[in-house]
Amino acid sequence: MHGLINRSIQCFLRDTYGPDIWALVAAEARLGFDSFEAMLSYDTALTEAVIVAATRVLDRPRDTVLEDFGTYLVSHPNLEPLRRLLRFGGMTFEEFLHSLEDLPERGRLAVPDLDLPMLVLAERGGEEFTLTCSFPLAGVGHVMTGLLRAMADDYGALVLIDTCGPEGGPQDAAEVVSVHLLERGFAKGRRFDLADRAG
Repeated sequence: MHGLINRSIQCFLRDTYGPDIWALVAAEARLGFDSFEAMLSYDTALTEAVIVAATRVLDRPRDTVLEDFGTYLVSHPNLEPLRRLLRFGGMTFEEFLHSLEDLPERGRLAVPDLDLPMLVLAERGGEEFTLTCSFPLAGVGHVMTGLLRAMADDYGALVLIDTCGPEGGPQDAAEVVSVHLLERGFAKGRRFDLADRAG
């Protein structure tokens, strides 16, 4: 697992719950170090150990922790560059959805060896979509659910989003997220300029 992903999980736990909670999670996961290095690679089992430790320390379900992580990726001020990368996917939430399949490639433009979830969007008629997510880490569908809900708010769209679970049964690694676009202009979205303004 790329260190940037591990580092993002660490920052989520530290920024949301405080450095003491991160220290408890690191100890529970038996990391043997205090902090992930963003440009290194780690065994996926280590990432899994951190997520399991976080659910124990926080006493919260795995799905909830991962969904909150997805929301954090878009909404926290420290991750404005990621929000901008996502917003470049389209002027509307629907255009953004259609851009998701290109997200891994766009991510590799910034970090060549970064592996992001493989995403496949399918239209189900009307304003309904399914997003199939494939990634070595279980629960990526919940991460995407949190991210999509935060992005819907960012665009000002009213959207019903739910994680449907693994595609084809529990043995299948792919997870499916259902997206029902109820209203495009439900609320005023967050400001976004193509040019990043200094100051």
